[in-house]
Amino acid sequence: MRVLIVDDHPVVVSGCKALLAAEPDIEVFDAPDAETGLAVYTAQAPDVAVLDINLPGLSGFELAARILAQDPAARIVIFSMNDDPAFAARAISAGAKGYVAKNDDPSLFVTALRQVCAGGTYLPGALAQKMAFAKFDNRLAQLSQREMEIVRLLATGQSMGAIADKLGVSYKTIANNCTSLKLKLGARTSMDLMRVALEAQGQ
Repeated sequence: MRVLIVDDHPVVVSGCKALLAAEPDIEVFDAPDAETGLAVYTAQAPDVAVLDINLPGLSGFELAARILAQDPAARIVIFSMNDDPAFAARAISAGAKGYVAKNDDPSLFVTALRQVCAGGTYLPGALAQKMAFAKFDNRLAQLSQREMEIVRLLATGQSMGAIADKLGVSYKTIANNCTSLKLKLGARTSMDLMRVALEAQGQ
């Protein structure tokens, strides 16, 4: 099984490699950002791609979309610090076959990879139960991938101008997106929107 890990934290990548080193049938590739991750995916055609959500530049959700546009059969697992059911729901709606929180039991990581590689899906039991039964705020799950990206960048404290530059669009486009986000997320002011973005990122 060939596994690609896209994560910008060297300690996380090293930990994953150490964990998978005990599995003789698994070969691991890694990349520190979305652009490199897409290039490695194209070159190596891994069986499973493990994507962090909060990558430099493009998010894991956006990278998932680009991989799936190139390879609709791609098997993707989202790997995140956030165990909020809304993020897991967003990952599944973006086309991921699995979602693993970084604070889960490490043995579940291997289980998730094997299940997804075999054509199945994977959600930790507790998270799946929350998604099925908890009445969580699903506003995030209704956002587009671009809107999720803007929320993520707002949560890092970036200005609308900086976000426009990073996403390669005009300031007016981002301003219009933020106006739409205020309506969707129930934020009345830009400061309210920043607060909601921080809460959404679990900060």
